[in-house]
Amino acid sequence: MSAKPSDALDIKILDRDFRVACPPDEKAELLESVAYLDKRMREIRDAGKIASAERIAIMAALNITHEFLTTRLGSGVDIADYKRRMQAMQATIDEALEDQDKLF
Repeated sequence: MSAKPSDALDIKILDRDFRVACPPDEKAELLESVAYLDKRMREIRDAGKIASAERIAIMAALNITHEFLTTRLGSGVDIADYKRRMQAMQATIDEALEDQDKLF
């Protein structure tokens, strides 16, 4: 099993820039995920109860996870594929945050 080649992709979430690795064939899905996450984080921030970007990210992650877990998946959905994609996204996020931590 060989790893997919990845390109660097610049993204912006809650006015913060990140560079993440992304296989070319997954770029559209990643950009859609970025837009969704950014929207959810802005909603939480604009509600005015939380100011820290870290806390906003955690609340958005909890809300999105709740949505995911409570959604009834129809037949034919490959749960293993979803798990692999979630793990890949988590690795990408961890990599981006690690690079950001080096800046501060």
